[in-house]
This record gives sequence, C-alpha cells and structure tokens, in this order.
Amino acid sequence: MFTNNRRQEERIGKYGTPRLQYLQELVTHFQNSNDAETKERIVANLANFAYDPYNFAFLRQLNVLELFLDCMTEPNEKLVEFGIGGICNSSADPANAAIVTNCGGIPLIIQCLSSPVRNTVNYGLGALYYLCNSSNKEEILKPQVIDVIKRYAAAESVSISFSNLAKAFLEKHFADD
Repeated sequence: MFTNNRRQEERIGKYGTPRLQYLQELVTHFQNSNDAETKERIVANLANFAYDPYNFAFLRQLNVLELFLDCMTEPNEKLVEFGIGGICNSSADPANAAIVTNCGGIPLIIQCLSSPVRNTVNYGLGALYYLCNSSNKEEILKPQVIDVIKRYAAAESVSISFSNLAKAFLEKHFADD
C-alpha cells in the first residue's frame, strides 16, 4: 500500500522516526559497513522503500538511486540484484528515471539482462520498460539488446515472467519495420 503523510504519522506515532531520518540512517549504516550481509540487507530494505512514491523525494535527496547504481557495479550478485530491484521499483517516476539515465544507468541495466540471477533479469527488463523514451531509445534499442529481449519473449517455457516482461517491452517500445 502506498503511503501518504497522514498514514505515515499514524504508523510512526508520536515518538517514531520520521521517514527521511530513517532512510538517512540506513544509508549511513550502509556506507559505514564492511560486512557484505549487512550491506545486502540494507540495499534490499532500501529497494523495498523505492516502490512507494511517498519515498521518491527522500531517495533522491539522499542519493539512494546513485547508491543502487553503485551496487550494480559490484561483484556481489546480491548487491546487483537488490540495486537493480531498487532502480526498477523507482523508475516509473520521471524524475527518478532522469537520474538513472543521467548517471549512466542504462548500460548497467542492460548488463543485468545477462545475469544468472532470475530476479536481476526480471528487474532489468522492468527498469528498461520504464526508462525507455524518446531521449534514450537509441541507447536502449540497440540490435543486440533487442535480440536478447526477443529471446526472452520467446522463452515462455523457460520463464513466463521473462517472456511477459519482454513481450510488454517489445509491444510498447519496438515495432518491426
């Protein structure tokens, strides 16, 4: 369920931690941690906050979208999975999509399409679905990317979720001439 100010006040009560402060504490804890499991848990938590429009301004203010992109460059597959999950969850918002695009996120997302982790691929397909627009379609709709997406669209027997996401992407953003 999406949050609004009244619902948030009801949930945290009189002495609860305001959302911005809570998210800041998560980001700080992530930055100060050297433990891989702790970082994974924090990024997964942040990715869960990224689906709710109530949090979008906070995530932008705290540079969480950039943190997600940084996670996608790590060798740790869990950090990549949760990073692309956060990008996917937040990319329906145009302001978030612009940050992801302007910070070089598209090549990182495209790399996720070849991940051995199913969730990473699903999130990558979803993020590209939301991000593709007239200003970046040349970067996304490259022949090699379309080929991968077409293969996922045809792979119903392997993964119905890959197939459905890929078909939705192709229907919205690509038409054979």
